[in-house]
Amino acid sequence: MSDVNAPTGVIEVDAEDLPISCPGPHTPLWNMHPKVFLDVATTGAAMCSYCGQEYRLKPGAKVHGH
Repeated sequence: MSDVNAPTGVIEVDAEDLPISCPGPHTPLWNMHPKVFLDVATTGAAMCSYCGQEYRLKPGAKVHGH
C-alpha cells in the first residue's frame, strides 16, 4: 500500500533556485503544509520534515556566498 502524500522522488535544484522552500509553488492545495525553508547549500541535500520530500543540488551547481 502506498501513501498518496508520499513524495514521488528527489527534486534537483540549481543554485539559481535558492533559497528552497517546501511546499513548492506548484504543490496542490490538498497537499499543503506550513512553509519550511531548506538548507541545501551547506550539505547538498535536505529533506522536508513535514512531507519527507527530498531536495538535492544538481551535480556541478555552484553556490555563491552573499
